[in-house]
Amino acid sequence: MRGQRSLLLGPARLCLRLLLLLGYRRRCPPLLRGLVQRWRYGKVCLRSLLYNSFGGSDTAVDAAFEPIYWLVDNVIRWCGVAITTPPGYPPQGRNDIATVSICKKCIYPKPARTHHCSICNRCVLKMDHHCPWLNNCVGHYNHRYFFSFCFFMTLGCVYCSYGSWDLFREAYAAIEKMKQLDKNKLQAVANQTYHQTPPPTFSFRERVTHKSLVYLWFLCSSVALALGALTMWHAVLISRGETSIERHINKKERRRLQAKGRVFRNHYNYGCLDNWKVFLGVDTGRHWLTRVLLPSSHLPHGNGMSWDPPPWVTAHSASVMAV
Repeated sequence: MRGQRSLLLGPARLCLRLLLLLGYRRRCPPLLRGLVQRWRYGKVCLRSLLYNSFGGSDTAVDAAFEPIYWLVDNVIRWCGVAITTPPGYPPQGRNDIATVSICKKCIYPKPARTHHCSICNRCVLKMDHHCPWLNNCVGHYNHRYFFSFCFFMTLGCVYCSYGSWDLFREAYAAIEKMKQLDKNKLQAVANQTYHQTPPPTFSFRERVTHKSLVYLWFLCSSVALALGALTMWHAVLISRGETSIERHINKKERRRLQAKGRVFRNHYNYGCLDNWKVFLGVDTGRHWLTRVLLPSSHLPHGNGMSWDPPPWVTAHSASVMAV
């Protein structure tokens, strides 16, 4: 009798959980639902630190209140968003689009700042480049996500390299000591019997730990240098209101006009500060906190096809753009 009751209660509990879950999704306010999702995501990050074999729960709790927690959150978020967000494509079959040319490969109207990607075989709005690491084009709708991922990834690698410097020196010194002991042991083995051979000074786990720490430091330092240089280059381009492709186009156009005694003006350069505001989507002062320091999924300015200056652009920038 008890077994039959348990067989009946099992499906009933499952149905009740499904009903509660469906009711939660339908009736729960969006704000509360967002808080619940963030709480669950925080628990996942904290549990991933708890299962670190090189530290206990105290280390994980301390790390949760350090900048590494904020860096990990931003790196994971921006990497995922940059991969899954389409860069933006010009609509096909519309005649009301302001175009500057016709794509020779797509045979479709091409708006300003739009270029054809030979890998995706499509035209991309405000195309910067095709990133093989993201397996996605970097364009109008995911350019900020790509730069944020590079920026926070660089900060994370610098943080890990700086924070593990003492561990790296200790591990490197231990590896050098292991090499010297192994060398001396091989020289002494020739004059000893099997039973007189001394046991190994370092265990297998210690050897793996020391080598892993050295590898971790070199890996983080190398990525910090390479990715840091790439991030700085993109920061310069953003300050000038250019993309990687437009950099080469504007360079050729500047030389051509200079040979004719004329001055080249980039029509999409609103000034360094305003360029960053447009790129980051900062409209008010509080947006520096809610949209830059904190993760935000707001859309960029404009639709990627018309490039009218935002209303808050200074009059000086607008006059330069009109030249």
